[in-house]
Amino acid sequence: MAPTHVQEEIEGRYKEYAYSPVPTSCTSTVYYSPTLGKYPIKFGGSLPKYRTIGDQCPAAEMTEKGSTLLQYLAAAAANLCCVAAGALLGWTSPILPRLQYSVDDNPLGRKITPDENSWIGSLVSVGAVIGSFAAGYLAERCGRKMTLLLSTIPFLTGWILVATAGVVYQLYAARIVLGFALSFAFTVVPMYCGEIAETSVRGALGSFLQLFVSFGLLYAYCIGPFVSYLTFAILCGIIPVVFVACFFMMPESPYHLLKIGKREEAIKALAWLRCKSPASVQKEADEMQAAIDEAFKSEAKISDLFNVKANLKALIYTCLLVTFQQCSGINVVLFYMGSIFQAAHSALPDSISTLIVGSVQVVASGVTPVIVDRLGRRMLLITSGVGEIASLIALGLYMFLQDVTKSDVSAISWLPIVSLVIFISVYCIGWGPLPWTVMGEMFASNVKSKASGITVCVCWLVSFFITKFANNLQDVFGQFALFWIFAVFCVASVLFTVLILPETKGKSLQEIQDVLSGVEHSEIPEFGSSSKK
Repeated sequence: MAPTHVQEEIEGRYKEYAYSPVPTSCTSTVYYSPTLGKYPIKFGGSLPKYRTIGDQCPAAEMTEKGSTLLQYLAAAAANLCCVAAGALLGWTSPILPRLQYSVDDNPLGRKITPDENSWIGSLVSVGAVIGSFAAGYLAERCGRKMTLLLSTIPFLTGWILVATAGVVYQLYAARIVLGFALSFAFTVVPMYCGEIAETSVRGALGSFLQLFVSFGLLYAYCIGPFVSYLTFAILCGIIPVVFVACFFMMPESPYHLLKIGKREEAIKALAWLRCKSPASVQKEADEMQAAIDEAFKSEAKISDLFNVKANLKALIYTCLLVTFQQCSGINVVLFYMGSIFQAAHSALPDSISTLIVGSVQVVASGVTPVIVDRLGRRMLLITSGVGEIASLIALGLYMFLQDVTKSDVSAISWLPIVSLVIFISVYCIGWGPLPWTVMGEMFASNVKSKASGITVCVCWLVSFFITKFANNLQDVFGQFALFWIFAVFCVASVLFTVLILPETKGKSLQEIQDVLSGVEHSEIPEFGSSSKK
């Protein structure tokens, strides 16, 4: 007997975006018919009537293999926005020492104070806190693609303010505006990548964020020490323009198009992303639509994040993930890397040491997309956390011997750069990309924008306090203690991952929701079953 409409609805609801190919025993004949069956023509209210298995179904839908190549291309184009974010994060490493210790090529005409130095480094986080909510709102109203394209406006505005700054307060304003732009990348890019990806490559595309941020950081480290202040600002401002030129040609998220009733456009986007004919992606579109209709039966409210068990657990998990990410001290290392090497009296010139660390960061970030869908999120997070602990303890030990015991550390002058290389490497395979990967896949459809905005806000709020007051903690306790404090947080992050965090590898978005809700997999009704357990 042919499955009923109710059974189809169950299948779509529990598999959401996961596309399940038919068994290999199916015919290999490709048949196309313009009669594709019945599709929903309006949204809202009761679930629309989908075509049934009894309707004529093109064999192309069952036999086209497709390709993930264009999904990678679209995700890479979107992540060029993250290259711009990485460049603004890395800008401080070569520029702040120049502003603090010299008046040559200093647009302010004077040396900045340590307090002004900390404000310039930390105000990006303030802008990101503000922008995270704007980014989430615009992503819901205007779409993922348009919101990312709009981020170019604050990016360019910020770099113009940096280039023309004559007083420190203009630099403050520039960093806030750039932080506002940065929040668009960290809020919307994970959403876009999570929604265009098949389950098999969702982890890889989600981990692109850290890789492309690393490209931006390396770009800043390679250029900043060797060009003028003005030239550096101009070269950083070029990146958002390149992003617009590349991403403008990419499709909108099929999920968003279906949500706003543009089914034909969603079909075209899905067909392009999957490298298949429109007929062959109808089943996946039906499953997406069923999940969307189920999620949006009622207007989502902020209170739903706290009243619904799955939403609350997802919010707690993602907020803890980004908190542990920032409490590893990564932004202190990235913002003040040049100053750290100066304080450590590294055997290599500061600019060369920074270049080495930046290069290693890019290489390490490129490893995660390859292995994340094989090893899983938890394994990489645990490995990353253990490596961070070891490297931070070693770096703190070097500072302790140098600054407290006044020991001769010339024999181990290599230790600071080796420690930071290890720290950056392990961070980039785990705690750098994976909190954003998990954020892109853990929230239900109807609360994703709001929840992502809150998570990004928490991330950069924590980042602000750490980067602003890191120098104060260093003055009170010493730089060695600062690194050991970060190591303690890394220990907590490993325990959290081992004891609490669920694995999301290989699960569809709906299956992740079931895990968060406490629904056992065996409790999920099978397609075609006649009764529920």
